[in-house]
Amino acid sequence: MNSTRNSTINMAMNTLKTLKIMFLSSILLLGFSGITQASDHGAGHGKKHAATADYMPSLITKTPLEGRMLAITIVRKTIGTIQKDRDTKFAVRKKYQDDPELLMNAAELVAMEFKTIAIANNYWR
Repeated sequence: MNSTRNSTINMAMNTLKTLKIMFLSSILLLGFSGITQASDHGAGHGKKHAATADYMPSLITKTPLEGRMLAITIVRKTIGTIQKDRDTKFAVRKKYQDDPELLMNAAELVAMEFKTIAIANNYWR
């Protein structure tokens, strides 16, 4: 009985940690405004697309670098979809940009997306 309770508590703690990491990292990622915009991936380089444009027509990319930039775009666009208020996004930027733990969490989110893209591209073999 005690081990079942401990297991349940551990699962709950891990879930809360994961949610915290995703939330805080996503806020941090919103600050990377200099990173390639979604419209820079694929055809139509440099053109501004409507917010509803398909910024991810495919997970297939020519190079690992393009795959990584797509992963960053996916994370940024996901957060932008969740938190639409620009002022709210930027209000917390300073709080998170200097925290090394949050920077690592942001990198972890990008790595998770990049893994999916790498698999879709058969690791660019």
